[in-house]
Amino acid sequence: MMTSTDPDRDPSTHSVVGPADPADSSDPTSTTHYSLSRAVHARKSEYTRPHRIRIKIGTWNVAGCPGTDKDLASWFVDGDGLEPRFNTDLKKLSLSEDSIEADSEAAAHQAPVESAQDGGPPDEQTESGSDTGKPAVRVVGGDKIGLYVLGLQEIVNLNLVQQSLYSDPSVVAKWQDALEAALPRDYTLVACQQLVGLLLLIYASPDVAATISNESTVSIGTGLLGYMGNKGAVVSRLLLGETTRLVFSNCHLASGHDQASLDRRCWDYNKIMSQTTFTPISHSGVMEEEGDKIGDEDFSFFFGDLNFRLDGLPGNDIRHLLTLHARGEYDISNTNSNPQFGEDSVFVLHDNDEDTTDGTSTPSMISRETSFDRNDSDESSEDLPDPDDFVPDPHDDPASLQATLDSLLPHDQLRLAMKNKKAFHEGWREGPITFLPTYKYDVGTVGLFDTSEKKRAPSWCDRILYRTRQDTKQYIKNHQDQIDAQNRDDDLKRRGIEQAADDESVLFDYDPTTDSSGDNQATSDTVYDYDEYDGEEENAEQVITQDGVTDEISLDLYTSHQRIMSSDHKPLVAIFTLKYDAIVPELKAKVHAEVARELDRAENEGRPGITLVVDGSEPTTADRSTAADGSGGIDFGDIGFMRRKSRSLTIANTGRVQAKLNFLETPASEDDGNHRPGWLGVKFVHSANEYDKNEDASIKGISLEPGETVNAVIEIEISDLKQLRTLNESPAQLEDVLVLRVADGRDHFISVRATWTPSCFGRSLEELIRIPRGGISALMKERPNTGSIPYSLDVQSSSPPELFKLIEAIESLTERLIADENMIEDIHIPRQKVGWPFDRHTRQTNEDDDYAALRGAIIEALENDQPILETLAADVPTLKRLEIVCESLLLFLESMPDGIISAPLWARIEQTLPQIASAKTPAEAEDVKANILDILSTAPYYNISFVFLTAMLARVAGELLPLNKDEREAVSTRKPGSLGKRSLSFRRNAGSTVDESAIQRRLAWERRVAEIFGSAICRTGAPVDGREKKAAEEKMRGVVEVFMRRDGP
Repeated sequence: MMTSTDPDRDPSTHSVVGPADPADSSDPTSTTHYSLSRAVHARKSEYTRPHRIRIKIGTWNVAGCPGTDKDLASWFVDGDGLEPRFNTDLKKLSLSEDSIEADSEAAAHQAPVESAQDGGPPDEQTESGSDTGKPAVRVVGGDKIGLYVLGLQEIVNLNLVQQSLYSDPSVVAKWQDALEAALPRDYTLVACQQLVGLLLLIYASPDVAATISNESTVSIGTGLLGYMGNKGAVVSRLLLGETTRLVFSNCHLASGHDQASLDRRCWDYNKIMSQTTFTPISHSGVMEEEGDKIGDEDFSFFFGDLNFRLDGLPGNDIRHLLTLHARGEYDISNTNSNPQFGEDSVFVLHDNDEDTTDGTSTPSMISRETSFDRNDSDESSEDLPDPDDFVPDPHDDPASLQATLDSLLPHDQLRLAMKNKKAFHEGWREGPITFLPTYKYDVGTVGLFDTSEKKRAPSWCDRILYRTRQDTKQYIKNHQDQIDAQNRDDDLKRRGIEQAADDESVLFDYDPTTDSSGDNQATSDTVYDYDEYDGEEENAEQVITQDGVTDEISLDLYTSHQRIMSSDHKPLVAIFTLKYDAIVPELKAKVHAEVARELDRAENEGRPGITLVVDGSEPTTADRSTAADGSGGIDFGDIGFMRRKSRSLTIANTGRVQAKLNFLETPASEDDGNHRPGWLGVKFVHSANEYDKNEDASIKGISLEPGETVNAVIEIEISDLKQLRTLNESPAQLEDVLVLRVADGRDHFISVRATWTPSCFGRSLEELIRIPRGGISALMKERPNTGSIPYSLDVQSSSPPELFKLIEAIESLTERLIADENMIEDIHIPRQKVGWPFDRHTRQTNEDDDYAALRGAIIEALENDQPILETLAADVPTLKRLEIVCESLLLFLESMPDGIISAPLWARIEQTLPQIASAKTPAEAEDVKANILDILSTAPYYNISFVFLTAMLARVAGELLPLNKDEREAVSTRKPGSLGKRSLSFRRNAGSTVDESAIQRRLAWERRVAEIFGSAICRTGAPVDGREKKAAEEKMRGVVEVFMRRDGP
């Protein structure tokens, strides 16, 4: 809550800067549980100071009249042009009030003004009293106002089609220059926007301008077609002191007196309210998610030419009644003929027939101060004055102007629209109306209403309304209460309880607007109640803003300037006093720095701390500069295909609290050729030995108590064939960053690097036959940074040397394994496993710890053009060596982009032999083989490689699953792929040596191996799936299977 200001304090002061009230300050002893923003907000009292400003809002429909800009300074800034006779509040106000000033010098120099225009009726004139010593009354202005808000309407002639649809910027400059010339120096333009005839100007004093931010101004057209700018609103949002949101709406609603015009005004209002959206507010660089709408602000002001008229009364009667008041002829009982104001203070219109020699009679209500003449009484000075000496309350005096205004206000369309909840019913309110209607006057006159042919009825068209956040909340609450009550009532009716008890019906059916008891207070909203003490006692209202700050606002003055005669509308002003807590940027920055330091210190003490140490093998030459703590990253050196490398990290909790650790997953980039589909892995293990023995000891996350340690094993391995081909085409550095997340602590970033070693795997057959002696390693030394091997190089061999080495090794190992089986009892060849040793699911040693290392050694030997069998140690079992070499062969074939039977060759085979897998007789099988060889002969290098491969498969089949002569003859009578079909001719021969089970094992093995190698060596053009893929795989199997039948054993 704002502290009350000193009564002797100069009202022009805009802010009070001083130490905060110690009772309001908060000193959070611990900020570790608060975010920075919350901790700063907790010390808000240290960087906010109470401010008090006056906001002066003026609205004027200038009707496109020339010369109106010359009157702007006199009424809006200087506060001149008041006529106390036509405003009962001004009569009651003392000249010491904050919102008015006395200026006898200005009154002394004011010249008389003729009320009649040139050629006007001779019986209408102005007359002033001779007492020039009376001070002139004017509204406070100048540098005593912190925020000037001016809303103008019809700054262009809306009767001209071109001007009613388009804005003229030159007109804005004229009004802006006129206002800036009248304002005190250093006042700053805050907002300026035009919508055809509408213009909103906001200026702030230097002190206030420094506290304004997040200004956003928008225009809403509601005119022709529902969106043109001849009618509508210009709305501006300001953030004052980083705590208080203000919205100012200058509007011009639809004109006209009939019901259709009234409905259109309500439609205009609702469109303005629903479609106004401001830009999001930024707090210290952080933008709010959504922009504000009208209703989100703390204080809102809606003003302009609302065009609401008086309903249900003849216009001539209204005009005649108010004219009598303007002439001072309404109270015929008043015999006081002495003028109450000097010539500069009062303009009085009267008829010539009732002219007197001493001026026009002035009603007794004009007296602004009550004086008691003690010399006329014989009683002592301690006696109370006679009650008859008090000035009567104008509301209770039937002869007063205020009583007449009170009788007209119930017919005001605006009040009726609010009462009927058609417009302005959402908490809007207005100050007491104690002044004459602002429309429509003859230009150049005071108190002379429309004498033209139309004779429009006087109306309060120009209005200034306002509401607070509390008003909006109260409206929403009341509206929801009404809905809930109606729902309960409907529920009772649905349940058949229509005749409820009287005491219950009152709760749901009572409508205060239809209550005829008493004075029917519900017909007049509480904001329009007129109290005899209004304006004399403090009526500041406390409002809690959206940011949680308590502000106060009060309406000090609401009046019109009757002496401004250049338009048919009279200007209207309202002065508000706003008390708010504003942020002082320098103090906030100081508090922010202190809080940030305190939070940093507290977080450093309470957050976990860890230390990293890189272990593992001795660093390579490129790795010697790597820091032991991992800050310099981990360089694995050269990395080849299928050669796994690992390094170990020791992680110790050196903090005071428990540390929860986990490595974050890094999403792979689709555009990055070096994405890692599994080439980099990391695991937590409790010890290196435990990792070696049991891989299940690895975990994704771990918690370490202070002083505990854990190992993290980082592995890299290139095993993906797609990445292999990419790296071969364009060698690049393998790089990635591991993020070690420490919950509530600092993240650690560990860069991992490796250098790719080009491989013979993943290359086409055309490349492989051009590799010289010494292998791919020797070629890369001669031609460093070479990606794909150019076809311009000479062909070095008719078939890839790597393929020949692998085939030769398989044949040799197969013979040795059979020999070992015959000589060593413990060795058994798993012949019962169909497809062994080429089917990966049948291998027996692929789970051994050294299996991957031995496979990597074979690949490295092929890259260096070294014998395979010499690479594998003699103590490695022959069966294990055979399985590893067979897997290496398949991996080599699968990695070739074009395979052994390339896509063009396969297309020709499919076209020539559509039924390749359905050959029934040996003769048909021979024809298929001949046709395939004819097609392959067009590509000699591919043909030779294919023959080498199939010959090896046939030989291995004959050695692993041998058949005797009778069994071979039996097999030759069956078509390829006839697994499970037996020949009846052999069953009839009792002396036959045919073992049917051996034949079935051989046929099953051939079929499975053909399936494996068919997919490994054949390439189709376009990718196929579903039924087409299955048919293609059958054809690939058939191509290999027909070549596995040989006459030999």
